[in-house]
Amino acid sequence: MLQPGQFAPPFCAPNQSSRPVCLADFKGLKNVILYFYPKDDTPGCTVEANQFSTLVDEFTRHDTVVLGVSRDDSDSHQAFISKFDLRVDLLADTDGELCDKYGVWQEKEKNGVKKMGIVRSTFLIDKSGKLAHVEYGVDPEGHAQAMLEKVKHG
Repeated sequence: MLQPGQFAPPFCAPNQSSRPVCLADFKGLKNVILYFYPKDDTPGCTVEANQFSTLVDEFTRHDTVVLGVSRDDSDSHQAFISKFDLRVDLLADTDGELCDKYGVWQEKEKNGVKKMGIVRSTFLIDKSGKLAHVEYGVDPEGHAQAMLEKVKHG
């Protein structure tokens, strides 16, 4: 698992408009909140995406961009954004490469059944490209506000 102080693994992935978004795009300019979630338009993921969207102006004021990541494709992301009027970019990691780089593709157990899936996780990457905060196993409720406090107070 990744640790604060390490450089964030580089990435480029298509967003909901199939436009590539790369970590390098923000280096020296913006902090990046990179949050991984299991699936578009599911209860916890919708709570998290809506709360990040509500606070997007606050994040912008603190030179921070918010990027969500799941293994859904760009079309699914676009439908999710349209349905809930989301204001964050969602990256499509259909091959799972980004999930592997960040260590969020893990074995999970639900109702006694073990299977691989995305562990809800968030990474705060500073302007230099280093991990300022790493959190695996995130509870979606209130998480966006907690991350905003981390951005504000460094």
